[in-house]
Amino acid sequence: MHKKKEYTRSDLARIATIVMEEKGLEPHFSKEVHEQLEAINSPAEDSDPLTQDLTDLLWCSLDNDDSKDLDQLTVCSNAGNGSYKIYIAIADVDALIKKDTPIDDHAQHNTASIYTSARIFPMLPEKLSTNLTSLNFNESRLALVTEIVVGSKGEILGSTIYRAKVRNKAKLTYDAVSAWIEGKGAMSAAMAAVPGMDWQIKIQDEIAQRLRMKRQRAGSLQLEIFQPKAVFEGDRVIGIAEQEHNRGRQLIEEFMIATNGSTARFLVKKGIPSLRRVVRSPDRWIRIVELAKQYGEALPNEANSKALSEFLAKRHLADPLRFPDLSLVVIKIMGPGEYVLEQPGTTPIGHFGLAVLDYMHSTAPNRRYPDLITLRMLKNAINNEPNAYETQELYALAVHCTTQEDAIRKVERRMRKSEAALFLEPYIGKDFNGVITGLTPNYGWVRIFNPPAEGMLLKMSKDTSIGNKIRVKLTSTDVEMGHINFMPTY
Repeated sequence: MHKKKEYTRSDLARIATIVMEEKGLEPHFSKEVHEQLEAINSPAEDSDPLTQDLTDLLWCSLDNDDSKDLDQLTVCSNAGNGSYKIYIAIADVDALIKKDTPIDDHAQHNTASIYTSARIFPMLPEKLSTNLTSLNFNESRLALVTEIVVGSKGEILGSTIYRAKVRNKAKLTYDAVSAWIEGKGAMSAAMAAVPGMDWQIKIQDEIAQRLRMKRQRAGSLQLEIFQPKAVFEGDRVIGIAEQEHNRGRQLIEEFMIATNGSTARFLVKKGIPSLRRVVRSPDRWIRIVELAKQYGEALPNEANSKALSEFLAKRHLADPLRFPDLSLVVIKIMGPGEYVLEQPGTTPIGHFGLAVLDYMHSTAPNRRYPDLITLRMLKNAINNEPNAYETQELYALAVHCTTQEDAIRKVERRMRKSEAALFLEPYIGKDFNGVITGLTPNYGWVRIFNPPAEGMLLKMSKDTSIGNKIRVKLTSTDVEMGHINFMPTY
């Protein structure tokens, strides 16, 4: 009898490589990239007297437990009258990686690091992204610092950007910081080792919540996306987990949104075109109005993020179980984010989902190419040098980055399916509780709760509708294709 293949982490990495190539992404670094890399053996240095030395400040990084590509550090100080000054340091990747070099060409082609559970495909070689251009613990690094004054109600009172040298005093993680902030866990050793770091995190959290409340009042959409991730023990998948959106993540999210707005306004003031990150006001708003009607809610006939935000908050409270599915429907109607070139003096398109007008990606140059483009433009603007990019070049890059982002999203989604298929293989024949998330004339989609996974429903009764709870039996899985099939149990 033919023995069924046992899949492992390395199989998932192999499948990810194939899927990347199918989507026009490059999983391997070229010979030219390796040659350029061999010549880079130390972090960038800078003797410019205008580069400030901020290595004494209590900088910390805050990221996932397993993150090694550290793009940003944060610190804050009291500015009086209920205001605080936040400083956000962004790794100066451009100091080592110049435009139109082989490493830059690879980064420009893929446009971002691709994260799958089995393997990360970094935009920049790891010698850089997790070492020489990363804001690593206890290492001095060059950075671009955005200094922002935040008022007592979360309003941004002013900002400035300059070059500086920084030093990470504490490598902190989202989950441990969140547990401590919420009183559910002890202070981490990394935080306890630095006198004053507890005050820093407490105040940074307070500032972040002010910024968050201000955006919520303006109509920021609080959406919940279903993105489970495989958990490994060595080479074996031992579970599937969903990432919690907690206070630590909110802290960084709010500081990054504030930074991205400040960098966008800085370039406008300098009269420089900018590569904006936009989510347009929905053309298909009427479909969102119809969606709300199904829940007995009335939305205005014109696109209104505040009204939509209030509707979503109400639904989250009423039915948290199905909220990720409602979020997905809203995201699909709104359409994905995109990169566009905006000229100074024109009305900004803005980011409908975040309820902000001025927004760009500028905070992750180790892992996202638009941020590296913006970093170069900011540095040239600070030095009053000609723009690093021609206007036509920026138009083309905006389209390219949007296209590649779509490809990356497809790779990551496809790999989540293969990971879930692998974990669920031993459970064929078992029953699960779930909810129907999609319907076509011939089949449906079901999301099971434990473990969190989604698959195809091969048969349905006539009265089946989206949102119905259902009991299903797992009938088959296909790791190579990322297929998971269920049948209802009546």
